[in-house]
Amino acid sequence: MDFDFNWLRSNFPKKRPALPAVYQAFYEKEYKRNRGSHNATPDFKQKLENWMHRQVAHPKSLGEAILEIGAGTLNHVNYERDDCAYDIVEPFSALYQDQAIRSRLRNIYENITEIPITKHYAKIFSVAVLEHVEDLPHLVARSALLLDDNGVMAHGIPSEGGLLWYLGWRFGTGLSFRVRTGLSYVPLMQHEHVNTANEILNVLKVFFGEISYSRFPLPFLHGSFYTCVTLRKPKKIKAALFLEGT
Repeated sequence: MDFDFNWLRSNFPKKRPALPAVYQAFYEKEYKRNRGSHNATPDFKQKLENWMHRQVAHPKSLGEAILEIGAGTLNHVNYERDDCAYDIVEPFSALYQDQAIRSRLRNIYENITEIPITKHYAKIFSVAVLEHVEDLPHLVARSALLLDDNGVMAHGIPSEGGLLWYLGWRFGTGLSFRVRTGLSYVPLMQHEHVNTANEILNVLKVFFGEISYSRFPLPFLHGSFYTCVTLRKPKKIKAALFLEGT
């Protein structure tokens, strides 16, 4: 089912709940840990996330340039081909500035709007990013314009809104966080994850003509931790019209 622009504009951009002051002192450290920083000790959650990295890397680009949205600590770079130009969008420079693999990158952008619309990519992708984006339709529409007509997009996302994902973070990451800090993980999740998996899928369907997805470990929302979405055939006219009206 396709959703029109009225639906997009009435539901986005989202308003991110404020993070309580007591959490702000260690926010950067926890964010790095959650994004798989090489400076942190990998946990079980990060090992599960490897499924997303492998799935996103599977559709190989046929062109010379690829773009990662929300590259974080650059923990996905080694999953991709090493013979193509690798650009990233990442506003949080503290996540990648001390990573040795940064030398692999061609261009670093703080915002996708900094990328000239004349530039095109054979592949655009992200891992555990879209659930965080307040103005998701704008990001997806801009991505559609930047993607080659024959290019591919791939996004790995948590199955937010599903039962298994909820149990996983509540009694996995959430329990570990409480042991380390004495605090509930709920305010962090509410601050970070503003979009559910189904909302993300509905936005993606507006701007792409071909969409498929897989889930892990079971092929339905409530039995999965993660979802990987693969998209082709960008609807560039529709994306341009939407952006003109925002």
